[in-house]
Amino acid sequence: CLCLCLLLQKHENSNGVRHQKFAEESNGSPTTTNRDESLSCEQCGKTFITARKLRIHQRIHIVDRPFSCDQCGKTFIYKSHLTTHQLSHSGVRAFSCDQCGKTFIYKSHLTTHQLSHSGVRPFSCDQCGKTFTHKTTLATHQLIHSGVRPFSCDQCGKTFIYKSDLAKHQLSHRGVRPFNCDQCGKTFIYKGNLTTHQLSHSGVSPFSCDQCGKTFTHKTTLTAHQLIHSGVSPFSCDQCGKTFTQKSHLTSHQLIHNGVRPFGCDQCGKTFTQKSHLTSHQLIHNGVRPFGCDQCGKTFAHKGHLNYHLISHSGVRPFSCDQCGKTYIRKGDLTTHQLIHSGVRPFSCDQCGKTFLLKRCLTSHQLIHSEVKPFICDQCGKTFNHKNTLTTHQLIHSGVRPFSCDQCGEAFPSKSILKFHQLIHSGVRPFSCDQCGRDFNSKGNLKTHQLIHSGVRPFSCDQCGKTFTHK
Repeated sequence: CLCLCLLLQKHENSNGVRHQKFAEESNGSPTTTNRDESLSCEQCGKTFITARKLRIHQRIHIVDRPFSCDQCGKTFIYKSHLTTHQLSHSGVRAFSCDQCGKTFIYKSHLTTHQLSHSGVRPFSCDQCGKTFTHKTTLATHQLIHSGVRPFSCDQCGKTFIYKSDLAKHQLSHRGVRPFNCDQCGKTFIYKGNLTTHQLSHSGVSPFSCDQCGKTFTHKTTLTAHQLIHSGVSPFSCDQCGKTFTQKSHLTSHQLIHNGVRPFGCDQCGKTFTQKSHLTSHQLIHNGVRPFGCDQCGKTFAHKGHLNYHLISHSGVRPFSCDQCGKTYIRKGDLTTHQLIHSGVRPFSCDQCGKTFLLKRCLTSHQLIHSEVKPFICDQCGKTFNHKNTLTTHQLIHSGVRPFSCDQCGEAFPSKSILKFHQLIHSGVRPFSCDQCGRDFNSKGNLKTHQLIHSGVRPFSCDQCGKTFTHK
């Protein structure tokens, strides 16, 4: 027995393992090791009941990973792991879910996925109440609250809870994106991400919100969306007080305050805090708009934008202003609208003094002064500051006018123009001039009128010198 103990101590010391001494029973035999008397990894602190499990775990920290995938470059300690990984490239996914059609390489993965449909989530976080189907997933989630992120990227400093997440992140620096969508050309680092993306083209969205009717391809996305309706936003910005349902959204928002926007568009110069936002923006310039509305023909670069647009046809607008009764599809739009009643307009133009509720509205307005109009109509040559304005304009040439007035029958290319027109029939003119008392049906028309009283005529003819209030 003494020889066995010495042999164990020698073997474990050679592997860098800290081990609690066995307690001896009355007959001299060692007791079963408890979790409190466990083996722990010196590199990450994770504990194990047996030395064998610890040794297997320690291979994660080994730098040498001799088996690499010839398609994406990912490396593995064991050849069997490489073989398993290569199935992701082969496209063989023999097990499919009978409820949503999602396919899997292994039956065990399918079984795990099917729990999302059953609604059984027996494990809950004692800090935020989030529930999970597996205890291991709960344990992973709880690391978010602990703040422990031992793995950091040596290129950008971003930290991660697990080494595997770090390895995935580092592929973004290498530029390796071997999986591409055959419908829109978007590329991905992992096949799983591509498979998820392709659901946006298939139209399969089996999970729907019982409050606003919005549908989603995954239950996790639905769960995140439902926090909007619950009003739970546990993460708040310490600079402006804005709250968020997810920590990642807060982190993205905080980049606005520090001014860091490292990703710039090489066509129009617009900058972004995240590369994904730049990639989404660049779809505007390349003209790829694969998602079309089957009711009015309007096309979109992203399925999410189409989904929001479709709600405009359904008539569902669950969020209403308690001051004027105006309704909105999204809570965020309502919050923005309510700033109108508060009178807060913190962003002002340094050239004309016009003020705005949001910084992006100011940025959009400033293009008027810069005279940068990068979007040109290929039929009449008229130029525009924004692609969506060009798209609306092009409906004039196409003859498509899907929105008609139910009182006089006049048709319009967009719903907003129809709404503006309908004010003529309603007789509602809520905006009045404080100098002459004249009433107007829109604030824009009032502002145009007020230039008469101010005497400001900024546009002049270069041939006769005559001045005008508008270009």
